[in-house]
Amino acid sequence: MAKIPFKQVDVFTSVPFKGNPVAVVLDGGGLSSQQMQQIANWTNLSETTFVVPVTQAGADYHVRIFTPRAELPFAGHPTIGTAHALLEAGLIVAHDGALVQQCRAGLVKLAVTRDAQGAQAIAFTLPEPTVTALDAQQVAQLEGALGVALQGEFAPCLVDVGPRWVVAQLASAQAVLAVRPDFQRTKAQDLQGGHTGVVIFGAHDAAAAANIEIRAFAPAHGIDEDPVCGSGAGSVGAFIRRSGQGERFGGDFLAAQGAVAGRAGVLRLVVSAQSIQVGGNAVTCIDGCITL
Repeated sequence: MAKIPFKQVDVFTSVPFKGNPVAVVLDGGGLSSQQMQQIANWTNLSETTFVVPVTQAGADYHVRIFTPRAELPFAGHPTIGTAHALLEAGLIVAHDGALVQQCRAGLVKLAVTRDAQGAQAIAFTLPEPTVTALDAQQVAQLEGALGVALQGEFAPCLVDVGPRWVVAQLASAQAVLAVRPDFQRTKAQDLQGGHTGVVIFGAHDAAAAANIEIRAFAPAHGIDEDPVCGSGAGSVGAFIRRSGQGERFGGDFLAAQGAVAGRAGVLRLVVSAQSIQVGGNAVTCIDGCITL
């Protein structure tokens, strides 16, 4: 039997069990795609990653990312979780605080820093988004699946960053937390449109620690609600930039996610005309191996 190094990392938190876990198989080079998918289905997390040999110049490491049902070209919290696991294991080293990840979406830049409390923080630069507004029929279908009226001033959009998120703005953070989606309708719409899922967000009151509240739904991939979603949060950043709300939210702000799922994720978004960065902390909760 083969034993393969394995970590389970909680992402977008410095408190174990309060973020979004990702399973990281640190040496997946000998596994077939079928085996990777089988392992991802077994872990039953929103994503499982497999570190494989680098094939592209300039990359520090190469990762394949799987949901329980399919492979993704890119995903946010698996990117941060995999980098954290590899750094912790001493398998990669950041150069001047920078790393480059190879994945199906291409090369992704990461920054490794220390936050105000001295904890390690990792941020990735979102792949350049393609943003397309939904038409009136698609908006009506989305409102029906979510069971809520959407913010009429800013039309929902499809944001493609590798994962393809439908992003919609609600009137407030409280409205976001109150949503109870019809997951069967959401799943059907996402399968029809080829979407990864739906992300909703709304602004918090000025006194809140975070500027916005986010929720992400991906039932077509076997995840009704993703507790804390990096690519979804980055897609919200793209939506805010596209809709001209940069002055309202600022170029550097915090997003909260996971309250409905019993988590307390915190993501930092840095949005400019040139790029969108998504960052946060991570902590290892399981360190061992899997046996094949």
